[in-house]
Amino acid sequence: MPRSYTKFIGSRSTDKDILHTLLKAQDRRLGMTEEKQVFLLSCSRLALSLSTDTARHSLPTENYAIMTHNSSTLSPLCPHMVNVGGRLFDLSEPQVMGIVNLTPDSFHAGSRVQTEAAIAERTLQMQTEGASILDVGACSTRPGSHEISAEEEMARLRDGLTVVRREAPDMVLSVDTYRADVARMCVEEFGVHIINDISGGQLDARMFRTVASLRVPYILTHLHGNPFSDKQEQLEGDVLNHVFISLAKRINHLRDMGVADIILDPGFGLGKTQRQNFALMRALPDFREFGLPLLVGISRKRMVWQTLHTTPAEALNGTTVLHTMALMAGVNILRVHDVAPAMEAVRLVKALREA
Repeated sequence: MPRSYTKFIGSRSTDKDILHTLLKAQDRRLGMTEEKQVFLLSCSRLALSLSTDTARHSLPTENYAIMTHNSSTLSPLCPHMVNVGGRLFDLSEPQVMGIVNLTPDSFHAGSRVQTEAAIAERTLQMQTEGASILDVGACSTRPGSHEISAEEEMARLRDGLTVVRREAPDMVLSVDTYRADVARMCVEEFGVHIINDISGGQLDARMFRTVASLRVPYILTHLHGNPFSDKQEQLEGDVLNHVFISLAKRINHLRDMGVADIILDPGFGLGKTQRQNFALMRALPDFREFGLPLLVGISRKRMVWQTLHTTPAEALNGTTVLHTMALMAGVNILRVHDVAPAMEAVRLVKALREA
């Protein structure tokens, strides 16, 4: 182990056991010395955080061990709490995040709501069906979509969030934006609790610093390429290497800036081939190596409907199948267009865990 990284490791043997387990599991993926050091730094900081977390120290080390998983087995759920608006939000039990699209061009036409009545109806429906988070977005990032101005995005969000706040005043709210100024407006004017950035800070260099100053949870998503390009750039080589190393670097950057609550999103469909998307699905248990909550956004995406030779409108059943697999892999948050079926999957997997 490089001497320069040992200073990040906690003094307890449990921390070292965890760190060595993570490195051993990751060793099969990381070939380049620089990459291995980046991941080592990430793991070392994780070990340091664990050394000050008495709740996690009370759990057996094997809860954090990453072994080879069979897709038919249940991965352990890890304890996670994030600070939303000054209160602890428990992600130990899987949560469902409902999508509120204020855009006229989202890839799933059935999710678009633009009038006050439609926004109110969708908000109440998702709340009634069991969503614990609503993710409100006003700028479509589907491949080839038109990039609107920040001013237009803000105008749409002001209108939409006014209605959402009125109908569901106690709901945990997330804003789906890659723009730092838009994120700040939503937090400061409407009390939005979470920033969901599909670019992982790549489309606005001010985003990480803005999140740190706002002191809100941040959903860190892996993105490859430009989502607004008509020709999508695809990842070359081992997608798992690329995603893990990219996320590790950005986690360290966020930690250096003082961001406390980070939620990971592998970025399904964002510059990845179908085969790479399913490779990420299969590797979901491995993301627990980071020791952070994990969100999955696969609802009605191309990896579902293209595989089944259907359309986004016909992709609900396939989406529910993948949601069930994700829950069995230990995912903490499902980001969905259809709350009721997702909640059914959560309840059924919970029953399976308790059997």
